[in-house]
Amino acid sequence: MRLRGGKRRKADDRLEPRGTPGLAVELRGVRREYGRGSRAVHALAGIDLALPRGTFTAVMGPSGSGKSTFLQCAAGLDRPTAGSVRLGGTEITGMGENQLTELRRSRLGFVFQAFNLLPSLTVEQNVLLPMRLAGQRQDRRRAAAMLARVGLADKAGRRPGELSGGQQQRVAVARALITDPDVVFADEPTGALDTGTAAEILGLLRHAVDTLGATVVMVTHDPAAAAWADRVLFLADGVFAGGLDHGTAERIAARMAALTSRTGTVAVAAA
Repeated sequence: MRLRGGKRRKADDRLEPRGTPGLAVELRGVRREYGRGSRAVHALAGIDLALPRGTFTAVMGPSGSGKSTFLQCAAGLDRPTAGSVRLGGTEITGMGENQLTELRRSRLGFVFQAFNLLPSLTVEQNVLLPMRLAGQRQDRRRAAAMLARVGLADKAGRRPGELSGGQQQRVAVARALITDPDVVFADEPTGALDTGTAAEILGLLRHAVDTLGATVVMVTHDPAAAAWADRVLFLADGVFAGGLDHGTAERIAARMAALTSRTGTVAVAAA
């Protein structure tokens, strides 16, 4: 069986079969609780979500709303207490740790606020690391193409410490895209960057969606960053409390202000 980008997946691969066509992320009744009894914390209180392939979704919410927990459960980094998670049509909720690790390496991409590059590796080696960990052939030509796409064609032999913060995040974006993943999860990807550099990184993610067909799910606190997305979803008290399509930074900020002022409520008027 041949996948996008010419990759092959074995017919008996345990990560198959894929599920609902056209959906990259599906969460049904996802709950995540920490602790028990009267002291239990309901970080996610029943999440239902279906995100089509080739879309850019931003997730926002007040502090403690469940953004980080949502991202961790959706990306298979944490297990929900209840409910179902599908990525690229594959049910991951009941997977063992080895299967989850395989899925994260071969079919998901990650961009974090702290870049998470290995300082002892070159830029090229950092970009190729997901392929190496997934046991795939390390395609240096593909790495070169990805680095050219993010404007770092001449930095392949450098170490991360020789690059600026914005350049390091560009490397992280190239690394996230190298395996042609089903979903790229971005956790505050511009939180450590200045405004101009942040716009460059968000432009790369937007470009990946528009021209490469990537699917991006981004958690952010910044309305200006969220404005790059096709849709912004708002979390409050562990549930989604409305959404905004193609919103401006001003409209997103106003919605967040209204949401934050309603502590403990989950009612936000639809745009």
